[in-house]
Amino acid sequence: MKPSQPIVLPATEIAAPGLGRRPITLGALVRLAVGLVLVVALPFVVFVRSAVFLHAHRGYGGWIAVIAALGMAALTVTGYAAWMSHRLLGRLYLRAALLWVAVPLVAGYGGYSVLYLSRMNAKSEVVRQYFRSVHPVLRIAISTWLLADPDLVITDLRRTPEDYAAMGLPAAEASLHYPQHDGYVHALDLRTLGRPAWRNWATDGYFRVMGFRTRRHVGSADHLHVTLPAR
Repeated sequence: MKPSQPIVLPATEIAAPGLGRRPITLGALVRLAVGLVLVVALPFVVFVRSAVFLHAHRGYGGWIAVIAALGMAALTVTGYAAWMSHRLLGRLYLRAALLWVAVPLVAGYGGYSVLYLSRMNAKSEVVRQYFRSVHPVLRIAISTWLLADPDLVITDLRRTPEDYAAMGLPAAEASLHYPQHDGYVHALDLRTLGRPAWRNWATDGYFRVMGFRTRRHVGSADHLHVTLPAR
């Protein structure tokens, strides 16, 4: 009787435990988190930055600039949704992504951003009531930033010469807190007191990147003054 021969398995059938697996590192998690934030933020950035550009540099009226920017944001969301459909279903559903995902989301957010301001984000009910007197491009910008900084407070919007007198300040004849030629206020003030310095820097940086003008100054109190660039 012949002795049994040892069984030799093919090399492809022998696998060391964990071979080929890369450990998840902190750096990888950070890159993933940053990537997700950028993906989520992009439609909002496209919306606000496009509206400012179209109004300030191409001369579009406020509402036309906002509607055109909504269209650009909708195209961005459509691209995301179509890519997801291709990854999950193996087919690009562009029309469905546009009509059933992008348009409802973008239109819903656009309406919210120009019409609504929470009581938590207004210094007083008077400030909140004046929200719709602010230029629509400035409204969508502040509403969008409030998603990232929900504790931010708007301290002032619309003013009259009497308001400056009540604060003990000389009346500013060219103030953008007054209704301008288009009937809208082109400025707002944001609270900076009692907030971490990094939050104030982030707020200032956001509005500058989006194309607005900012100035940190002391009037009745330390605040960040934000204005919409003139055409």
